[in-house]
Amino acid sequence: MMRAVKALLAILLGLLFLAPPALARGDAPAAAVAAEIAVAKLPGEARQTIALIRKGGPFPYERDGAVFGNFEKWLPAQAHGYYREYTVKTPGARDRGTRRIIAGRRGEYYYTGDHYASFKRIRE
Repeated sequence: MMRAVKALLAILLGLLFLAPPALARGDAPAAAVAAEIAVAKLPGEARQTIALIRKGGPFPYERDGAVFGNFEKWLPAQAHGYYREYTVKTPGARDRGTRRIIAGRRGEYYYTGDHYASFKRIRE
C-alpha cells in the first residue's frame, strides 16, 4: 500500500514539474485573453471566417462549428457547449492549419493563430 502511495506521489510531482509555470503555480491562465485585436487587424481569412459564422455557413471544414471544450481554461469559464470553434484557412497549409476563431454564444469572438496556445479577444 505504501509503495502505491509513493508511486502515485512521484507521478503527481512529475506532472507538476512538466506543467507550464503558470499552471504549476495554480495561476489561472486567463491572461492569455487579456490581449485584444481589432477585426481590421485580423488576417483576411479570419474576417472571412467571421462573416461565414454570422451567416450560418456553409463552412469549408467538417469540424467547423464543433464544441470548443476550453479544457485549458484559457477563455472565460462557461458551461460546456458555450464555445464553438471554426477554422481560419491558412494559405499553403495542407491541413486545417493552426488558426481558429472561437465563438461564444453571446457573440464574442476570440482568435488564435497558434492552435490554442494563446488567444486574443476580437474587438468589433
